[in-house]
Amino acid sequence: MPKATKATNTSPKNALLSYLDPEAKKRLRNRLARIEGQIRALKGMVDEGRCADDILVQAAAARGALGQFIARVLEGHLADCVETCMGGSERERTERLAKAVSLALKLGN
Repeated sequence: MPKATKATNTSPKNALLSYLDPEAKKRLRNRLARIEGQIRALKGMVDEGRCADDILVQAAAARGALGQFIARVLEGHLADCVETCMGGSERERTERLAKAVSLALKLGN
């Protein structure tokens, strides 16, 4: 895990995650635990040789849950981190946000 740095650091990988307050972390961890359970269920379904229809339904549910996880992280980032932990000019922050949104959308495909 990257070492926490001052909020003035312009590297997005090293920026403080101030939007992840304890309650937000708890919600994200719970969401990840559900996704983990869905993935374990998928593994079991494959091992059992379940039909493709069942596997695809479970895979779609896991994908949707991961998409919601990504959306919640991005939402927190947009709501708080832009002003509190991103250094650089407004243009640099906008460019980094555009990259984050692009990555989130790309992961949804």
